[in-house]
Amino acid sequence: MSSVNSAHSVVAPGATSKRIAATIVIAYALITMVPLVWIVMTSFKSPPDSISYPPKVVFQPTLEGYCNLFTTRTRQTSDYIASLGAPTSTCDEITRSRNMVIAGPSNYWPRFQNSLVIAFGSTFLAVSLGTFAAYGFSRFKVPLAEDLLFFILSTRMMPPIAVAIPIYLMYRELGLSDTALGMILLYTAVNVSLAVWLLKGFIDEIPREYEEAAMIDGYTRMQAFFKVVLPQATTGIAATAIFCLIFAWNEYAFAVLLTSGAAQTAPPFIPTIIGEGGQDWPAVAAGTTIFVVPILVFTVLLRKQLLRGITFGAVRK
Repeated sequence: MSSVNSAHSVVAPGATSKRIAATIVIAYALITMVPLVWIVMTSFKSPPDSISYPPKVVFQPTLEGYCNLFTTRTRQTSDYIASLGAPTSTCDEITRSRNMVIAGPSNYWPRFQNSLVIAFGSTFLAVSLGTFAAYGFSRFKVPLAEDLLFFILSTRMMPPIAVAIPIYLMYRELGLSDTALGMILLYTAVNVSLAVWLLKGFIDEIPREYEEAAMIDGYTRMQAFFKVVLPQATTGIAATAIFCLIFAWNEYAFAVLLTSGAAQTAPPFIPTIIGEGGQDWPAVAAGTTIFVVPILVFTVLLRKQLLRGITFGAVRK
C-alpha cells in the first residue's frame, strides 16, 4: 500500500509544474494567435497602411478592404462622380473617396458559397461512408483486414502532385472538371481513409454486448447500429467531421488544378484579388478573415464532442 501511495505522490504534478505547464500553453496559444490577429488587423487597414514600413500597429480603421472584397470598381473623373448625387452606402462613399465608382459585385461570394457546398458536402459523405466501413472492420471478420486498413491509409500518404495529372485527365474525360460534384467526390475519396481509421478506434471502444442485447430484444443488425452504436459514437463522429472539414475547407492544390470558374473555391480565389498597382492586401486579409469564420464556428460548436471524442478514441481497455 505504501509503495502505491508513493507512486501516486511521484506521478501527481506539483503546483510549480502546473504553473510551468500553464505558462507554456498560454505562450504557445498567444504565439499561434499572432498571425490570425495580424490578418484581422490588416483587413481594417487602408491599402497604404497595409504595406507601410515599419508595419503600423496603430492606424485609422476602415472598411475599405471589405468593400473592395465584395465589389468591383472603375476609376472615373471627379465631374462624373459629382453628378451621381449622394453616396448610397458606406462602400459607395469609400469608393468615391478614391475617385472610383462601384461597377458591380465581385466573385468572392460565389466562391465562398462553393467552399461551403463542397467542404460540407464532402465531409458529410466521407464521415457517412467512413462510419459504415469502420463499423464493418470493427465488428466483422474481414479477410486481410489489416492489409486493407493499411491500403486505405496509404492513399492519404501520397502528395497531391503525384496523382494530379491522372485525376485531371480522368475528370476531363468524365466532364467533372470545374464542377462541384467532381470536387465533392474527390475530397470524399481523400477523406474516407482518415474517417475510417479514426472511427474504427472509436467504435472498437463500444462494447459489443450492447448490440447483442439489442438484437436479442428483436433489433436487426442495422437497427442496432443506428439506435445503439451510432448514438454512442457521436463524439467520435464529431471529431472526425472536424478533421475532414478542415482538410476540405483549406485544400488548395486540387482546387487550383481542377477548378477555374463555376466551381472554384475561396482558397485559390483569394490570392488573385488585385487592386490598383498590385495586390490588394486589405481585401485579401478581409477575405481570409471571413473564410476562417465558418470553420471556427463549427469547431467551437463541437468543441465538447471533439475533446471527448479524442479522449474516447485514444483510451484502450
